[in-house]
Amino acid sequence: MIITKPRFQFSRVSHFLAGLALVVSPICAVSQTSAPAAAPAPAEAPVAGTGAPVGALIDSAVMVGELATVPAPTLTARAWLTLDVNSGQFIASQNPDEKVEPASLTKLMTAYLVFEAIEEKRLSLDQTVNISEKAWKTEGSRMFVKPNTQVAVSDLLQGLIVQSGNDATVALAEAVAGSETAFAALMNEEAARQGLKDTHFVNSTGLPDPAHMTTVRDLAIMARNIVTKHPQHLHYYSQKEYTYNNIKQNNRNRLLWTDPTVDGLKTGHTSSAGYCLVATALRDGRRVVSVIVGAASDSARIENSLKLLNWSFQNFDTVKLFDNAQPAVKARVWEGQAETVNLGGLEPMWVTVPRGKGPEVKPVAQYTQPLVAPLKSGAKVGTVSLSLDGKLLRQEPLYILDDVQEAGFFGRMYDKVRLMFE
Repeated sequence: MIITKPRFQFSRVSHFLAGLALVVSPICAVSQTSAPAAAPAPAEAPVAGTGAPVGALIDSAVMVGELATVPAPTLTARAWLTLDVNSGQFIASQNPDEKVEPASLTKLMTAYLVFEAIEEKRLSLDQTVNISEKAWKTEGSRMFVKPNTQVAVSDLLQGLIVQSGNDATVALAEAVAGSETAFAALMNEEAARQGLKDTHFVNSTGLPDPAHMTTVRDLAIMARNIVTKHPQHLHYYSQKEYTYNNIKQNNRNRLLWTDPTVDGLKTGHTSSAGYCLVATALRDGRRVVSVIVGAASDSARIENSLKLLNWSFQNFDTVKLFDNAQPAVKARVWEGQAETVNLGGLEPMWVTVPRGKGPEVKPVAQYTQPLVAPLKSGAKVGTVSLSLDGKLLRQEPLYILDDVQEAGFFGRMYDKVRLMFE
């Protein structure tokens, strides 16, 4: 087997593992196969749209950082986490499942639902929204919209994302769902769909409420889903300032000025939540998300985030193992017009490992046998597990990648006889 060497990879990963070991079980075949090398990844890997689909983030059995020789930096925050977007793997964390107040990080989910409404044509960027009294009166950070005026969705999105305006946020929530209460219900439905097990929303803004809680793990998943599902709207998150009603406000994410590779995402702050930041950076085609909550100051959340991003990029590689050109395994087919069929993922499969460890990744595939034609492309038939140093990194479904039609009568009869002696 050959690992593809993406051009954004920092280590020299080339050939590894002559064959793919298949787990022995009553429903599995044992085989040694060699797959052809996949074509090199482009210089700018298409991060958006790659990896696991929304709601199916890779929940690795081990944080990759636990296998690294370089420890994570010491950070002054209540909880933190770093995530590789390309692979969907968590790199390292502290208190990843401790429930915390998200403050304005809540607006990640608010924006996601607005983006969904735009994609589904229930809302458009040039559509105007009436500013209600409730939206106008919402406390906290503001865009300074005026009540009973019409404001374009594109302006309100800049107010929500760049200025973190609570008035703009509520106005958009009402435009999507009719009321902020109804919108909060949609937020919780979407949280469940994305697998956010420890998140509950009460409002669209992040204003304090005892029941309004999340975790840094869930925040990282939200961030990844935004950048992979809605890349066309990421430009809002890298916008440094926005002027509305003759009032110019700067984006509160000061990393946009500190590091040119940072292009988002969202800050948050309340007296009880502390200073929070979900940041993301794209370096040589590889994207990482960092989450910091409960820092003591704005400067502390910026410093902590930059340390975490730099450590994640410098000490880990993300490599592509399988894609359409490099299937996970070539499996035997019975009673079909083809003797073998490619099994793999529906999306390219990436894995994050400590720097230089790519050639040591061990894939183990397990799939149902016998595979009897007809076979339909996209049918799930098993799993492939990726491990390093005896630790499971991730496990992915195996799908049939090609249709295989039934053989003729004599071909089927011949294979039926052969199966009797297998």
